Amino acid sequence: MRILDRTMRRQVLFFISVLSLASVLGQVSFSIPEEMSKGSVVGNIARDLGLDVKRLKSGKARIFTSDGAEYIELSRERGVLLLKERIDRESLCRQTTPCALHLQIILENPMELFRITVEITDINDNSPSFKNDEKRFEISESAIIGSKFVLERAVDADIGINGLKNYTLKPTDNFVLKIEGQADGNKKVEMILHRPLDREKEEQISLLLTAVDGGDPQMSGTVKIYVTVLDANDNAPVFTQSVYKAAITENSHKGTTLTSVSASDADKGPNGEVSYSVSTTMDSVSDIFTISENGEVILVGEVDFEKAKYYQIDIEAQDNGGLSDSSKIIVDVIDINDNKPVISILSKSDSIPEDSPHGTVIVMFSVFDPDSSNNGQVNCRINGNIPFTIITSSNDFYSLVTDGDLDRERASEYNITVTCSDEGVPSLSSSVTLTLQISDVNDNEPVFERSSYEAYIVENNTPGVSVFTVRATDADWNQNARVSYILEDSSVNGVPVSSYVSISADSGVIHAVRSFDYEQIKDFHFRVKAQDGGSPPLSSNVTVKMMIQDQNDNPPQVLYPVQTGGSVVAEMVPRSADVGYLVTKVVAVDVDSGQNAWLSYKLQKATDRALFEVGSQNGEIRTIRQVSDKDAVKQGLSVIVEDNGQPSRSATVIVNVAVADSFPEVLSEFSDFPHDKEYNDNLTFYLVLALAVVSFLFITCLVVIISVKIYRWRQSRILYHSNLPVIPYYPPRYSDTLGTTGTLQHVYNYEVCRTTDSRKSDCKFDRASSQNVLIMDPSCSGTMQRMQSEKRILDEPDSPLEVSLIKQNMIVSICYGAY
Repeated sequence: MRILDRTMRRQVLFFISVLSLASVLGQVSFSIPEEMSKGSVVGNIARDLGLDVKRLKSGKARIFTSDGAEYIELSRERGVLLLKERIDRESLCRQTTPCALHLQIILENPMELFRITVEITDINDNSPSFKNDEKRFEISESAIIGSKFVLERAVDADIGINGLKNYTLKPTDNFVLKIEGQADGNKKVEMILHRPLDREKEEQISLLLTAVDGGDPQMSGTVKIYVTVLDANDNAPVFTQSVYKAAITENSHKGTTLTSVSASDADKGPNGEVSYSVSTTMDSVSDIFTISENGEVILVGEVDFEKAKYYQIDIEAQDNGGLSDSSKIIVDVIDINDNKPVISILSKSDSIPEDSPHGTVIVMFSVFDPDSSNNGQVNCRINGNIPFTIITSSNDFYSLVTDGDLDRERASEYNITVTCSDEGVPSLSSSVTLTLQISDVNDNEPVFERSSYEAYIVENNTPGVSVFTVRATDADWNQNARVSYILEDSSVNGVPVSSYVSISADSGVIHAVRSFDYEQIKDFHFRVKAQDGGSPPLSSNVTVKMMIQDQNDNPPQVLYPVQTGGSVVAEMVPRSADVGYLVTKVVAVDVDSGQNAWLSYKLQKATDRALFEVGSQNGEIRTIRQVSDKDAVKQGLSVIVEDNGQPSRSATVIVNVAVADSFPEVLSEFSDFPHDKEYNDNLTFYLVLALAVVSFLFITCLVVIISVKIYRWRQSRILYHSNLPVIPYYPPRYSDTLGTTGTLQHVYNYEVCRTTDSRKSDCKFDRASSQNVLIMDPSCSGTMQRMQSEKRILDEPDSPLEVSLIKQNMIVSICYGAY
């Protein structure tokens, strides 16, 4: 155990030194002994690679092995490698040294690859063993001293110091053991006769061959040897060569002859007859090859270059007398291209954004071809003209990376076929198809269908009516392509454009907010912004020109002659006027536009239609014949002005024409125009209306006065027939302000108690009808406040109660003396 501990310490120190170098290169090595229990810690991978445990979790760290065997697992939470199951080095690597597991740790976001090597060190868990438990020889008693007899070689699955070390043979009375080292590291074991045999003394000899290893504790294996002594056989067979060489192509058919061997025996007769055999060992060579009686080596099993590149066959030639000789055959296996490259995906991204930079890793994969030489050389390529390429990160490991600009709007998905071919003849290949989605980023702004828009709306529209639709498209996808329309802030004649139009954010439909009037505003401009839903959002603008279309909503307006209600304007035409004389010109305008403002003039009515005409385009009134003395002085013309709208609108103007040579003649004719009579009629109407209103107010006032008088008279009659005594009441600190009593220093208020009806018991209290009260302040004799309160109960002066109330001083004097 102490030897094993020292050995393991040296191995650990060695790999720690290797680790310090390998970690810099992205490769870490560990060393563990075989047969460790499940769950044992192999190493702290997070610490040795300089990675944070959080990085292992976020990168979805995992282990990949090319052969698919999973002996080791990764604990992301602890950042350590754990043993998934017990490892038997002999089952894993046989005699190969060093025995190591080659792992790859794959991280994503971003993709990273780390190589991990775990060496499995040997422990002495296997003892040397022989294929057969016993070995029998028949040896002639005449065998000469030094005769050699080949023994079965023991096999120890362990390696190094734990492997096979030595053999012992007991007893050594007649035979001794000869061990001869060979170039391949194996040992040739022979039994040498060193004392003559005597069949008469000892016909059967029993021996024990023991094989021991160098482990601690030491382990061994034995085989029993039985020797039968025969009569004389003087010569042993001898091979013509000590080593034979042959070659065979892998996957050769069974029964294929590799080579022929030959051994000769100098004896005659049966003792000279030689037989050949393949030595039986634990490595199963005897199950793959056999040797015929004539020395031909024949294939009876299957050979695979990927399993064994060569074989060593130990052969034996033996005569009938029991003497033998040994030789060996080295068989080289020739590789053929019988294995396709195996593509293993280590890590893959199903989707990448379209703005990914050049060199972004999409897929990491490994390619393994177990063939050798050119048959195992692999080249990988991708299909088509696509913006990707394959780079080699290390032996047998490849990365598929971007090699150009990606644009989801051109190609949203790529089917990438990776084909790996070897250089064998004929070449073998494998392929795998990967589907890569290109995710969208907001790299396209909305684009309007036009660079500018013109919208038309007829004036006098209904508020809220749909006018026009602007539309923008965004080449991006999903939320990045969702377009919203916004009306940019601006003003039209100092008024916000939002008070004129509005726009639907989703559909881009422009609505009129108000009713437009062409005569006030003919057109205006505003800008619409289309903004996508990306982050950050992108936008574009377009100018919309809103054109107000005219509607025939205004009649013509006559500017001349001016129509007034209070006076008469007349155009004078001398009686000497010739044909075509310009009387006047009707001037009119229409605030509409276009054909709605095209005016035409027509003579609607005239006192004498044969005397005047109106120009249909210019409104000029001219004479169409010579004026005569018979023509009336007063001529009235009614001219209608009509526009060209649909439907048309019109205005009528009255033109007064006086046919006379002097002004007095005109004045006498135009003094009784109808408008004077109309004015007088209106004046009479207003005078009558004013008289009616005044009369109504007078009668109303008279009725109110009479009603009040009657009401007061009735009240006085009720009080007179009540017969109630007057009970005076004299509160203190009141003084007289009239100065008529002389000797009395105070005037008192009193209350009159009376019933409104003699048949009822209720009393009604009234204040004195007239009081002149001067309130004295006892604290300040010089300050007085005068209060005057007058309440009248009856207006009649002849009432006895009123007479007594008026003569207040006398009543108070009498009451005071009684008091």
